[in-house]
Amino acid sequence: MILRRLARPLLSAAFISDGVDGLRDPEARAKAAQPVVDAVLTRTRDRLPQGVPTDAATLVKVDAAVKVVAGTMLALNKFPRLSAALLAGSLIPTTIAAHPFWEHDADPARRSADRLHFLKNTSLLGGLLVASADTAGKPSLGWRARRAARRGARQVSSTAERVSGRVGDVLPSR
Repeated sequence: MILRRLARPLLSAAFISDGVDGLRDPEARAKAAQPVVDAVLTRTRDRLPQGVPTDAATLVKVDAAVKVVAGTMLALNKFPRLSAALLAGSLIPTTIAAHPFWEHDADPARRSADRLHFLKNTSLLGGLLVASADTAGKPSLGWRARRAARRGARQVSSTAERVSGRVGDVLPSR
């Protein structure tokens, strides 16, 4: 459908651009992300597997790479549902780290700007959630699984009826 071919690249453009910017200059973003990283790590550090990066700069680079790759895949309509889900997962911590409008009581202009960007990102999140659920008119995996289960149950029931009928023919009646 033409709507999907137009909407997916439009939706992904902001993420690709943001990801490229994040790869070019991760230090500024790492500074903004550090309080969120610290807050999350204080609760989860002991449960993380060995080798998982915990420094903000590396996490910012990983986030930027996810945005570039998943955004490009979404724009090209390759694995669009997975790409949209990855972008949605990436957008949540980015929004919390970059636009904490609730922390800017002293500066009304900054609070207003951060609130606007926060709400813009929640709108993008809504679009990504719709895109991650869009099957492009094809049946979803859940629908296919339920259909296969019903077919299997009918087949087992039919086979059981045939087998019980044959057993009744073989066994002598009393």
